[in-house]
Amino acid sequence: MMKWAQKYLQSWLYWWDRRSLQSRLISAYILIILVPSLIVSVSSFNAINETYIKDTISKNGNLLEMEKLHILNQIESMELSGQLAVSDIAVKNYLSSESEASLEELVDFNTTTFRNLVRIQFNNPNIEHLRLYSASKNVHEIWPIIFREDRIRQEQWYTQTFGLGDQQIWYFQDDDLDFTKRDVDVIAEKKPKISLLREINIPKGVHSGIIQVDMLLAKFSPRTFSEMQEDQSQLFLIDGDMQMFTSQDHSLLEDNKMMNQAIHDRFNSLRQGEVWDTQYVENGKSFLFIQVPIERLGANLLNVVSMEEVLRDISVIRNKTIGTNILFVVLFTVIAYVLNTIILKDLVRLTEAMKKARRGELYTGVMIRGGGEIGELAHHFNKLMHKINELVAVAVRKQALTKEAELRTLHNQIDSHFLYNTLENIKMLAEIENQRTISDALTSLGGMMRYNFKWSGEYVKLKDEIRHIENYIDVMNIRFDEPISLMMDIAPQYIELEVLKMSLQPIVENSVKHGWYDTGGEAADKRIDIVVETVEDNICISITDNGDGMGSDQLLELNTRIQEEQFNFNTQHASARGKQGDVKAVVGIGLHNVHQRIQLFYGMEYGLEISSVEGMYTKVLITLPRVLLTGGSTNETHSADRR
Repeated sequence: MMKWAQKYLQSWLYWWDRRSLQSRLISAYILIILVPSLIVSVSSFNAINETYIKDTISKNGNLLEMEKLHILNQIESMELSGQLAVSDIAVKNYLSSESEASLEELVDFNTTTFRNLVRIQFNNPNIEHLRLYSASKNVHEIWPIIFREDRIRQEQWYTQTFGLGDQQIWYFQDDDLDFTKRDVDVIAEKKPKISLLREINIPKGVHSGIIQVDMLLAKFSPRTFSEMQEDQSQLFLIDGDMQMFTSQDHSLLEDNKMMNQAIHDRFNSLRQGEVWDTQYVENGKSFLFIQVPIERLGANLLNVVSMEEVLRDISVIRNKTIGTNILFVVLFTVIAYVLNTIILKDLVRLTEAMKKARRGELYTGVMIRGGGEIGELAHHFNKLMHKINELVAVAVRKQALTKEAELRTLHNQIDSHFLYNTLENIKMLAEIENQRTISDALTSLGGMMRYNFKWSGEYVKLKDEIRHIENYIDVMNIRFDEPISLMMDIAPQYIELEVLKMSLQPIVENSVKHGWYDTGGEAADKRIDIVVETVEDNICISITDNGDGMGSDQLLELNTRIQEEQFNFNTQHASARGKQGDVKAVVGIGLHNVHQRIQLFYGMEYGLEISSVEGMYTKVLITLPRVLLTGGSTNETHSADRR
């Protein structure tokens, strides 16, 4: 089960991640609005439901209390009527008489005492019957109040009343049986009633009769038997024997067959000390059972309230609320969609620009107004594409330079064997004529030509570039009466360093041609020093001549021109002849090309830096990254002196 749930979650997350940002934002907005709305709605419905139930219980509880108060008033009335009936001494004597009364006594009793009894019932019209039953056989019956006890001996309540003494009982009957009717075939009308029953003891402790005060339940509890009861509620009067008395018109028991048993079960549980359960459901219908006890009767007054109308009202409110929420969510979704479209418009533009760049189309930049995350993203993307374009341009430039060098080498290699063979022939003639100087010069020249013609790549070892410089100095010293000394301070661990081919020789050539220009090239002790050292993880190669040097203005101009991306060649800057015939050459093209090549292949932080003091020296400092083409290093320092 857990694996299935995890797999389903992963599938859902995968589906969710593939949705567009706008779709996810809209879904998130709907979720943010819908979940609290549902929670509030459910809480509100529960609160409304509870409020309606409480209001219904309170309202019907008040109704029951009012009905109970009316019942208590009727109880007081019936008890008072019974008390008044037996409080007359004449009535007691008549009921307990052992001898038959004379005619004169009967007339007197009828005209005085009996009229008082009739007046008691007349003064309280709610009393249906006021009956006095005498145990004496000598008593004459005076209808409708005084009867012999023989008439009621078969009644169930008679045995319960006999022997009560000073106590009384209340007895519920589902009909009012009129035993005074002579026609026994006449069916008594179903009129439920309640009877107050007391035993008459004259003297005390001697059974003399029974007093019965009857009241129809329709008058005893008029709301219970009212024909004007609401369709949604019904009152029940339940006695101690669990008999239920109610109006038979539109009874809820007819439509809900299990309700009768449920009411009995609830009251049985209540009498066993359990808590009264108010709510009841049958056939999907909800009801409330609200009851109040009538302690003096040992009975209960129950009001059964149907919640259908209440629930229908709540359902209407719920449907309206749900409809309002749906309308609100739809409206909010539309507004959020429009706003997201406006907000994410720049993001869509940026995405389209990225797609064009991915397809290799010309990227002209994307302008995003304002700030924010999207504007910052567009700014960085523009810088990224600009950097990529720069790198592409550098790569193209490198490739062009490489191709150009290859073409130049290919061009130079035409008939190279013929040139080599010719030099070898001349060298052999010089050796035959014992011209060692010419032979050595030709050997150096051949080495230079081989180095120039052999262009297998942009990078060479430092030792190869140094050997080329030595050959160049050997060739150039043929011209001078005072040769140039080449001094080198290069540790063995630097011999295998990677340098750009033809990156040192142009600098040495510049020193040879222009370092001793003012002295006419015939200065004594001419020297060029080449020193290699490590400075902060970089390789620094310094080439210093002890020539004429240059002034600060000329040095600043030369450094500025070297740093320019495009060298501005001006003949009057290249050479100038004064009125006295002095010639001053300021040549920076070769240095500029070397500087640009170093930055192109190694980076902008590398290159040339020139320093000079007029009349003393000129120093060119080359900064390169430390890169070895082959392994091997020692701690010994190699010094060479070439003359």
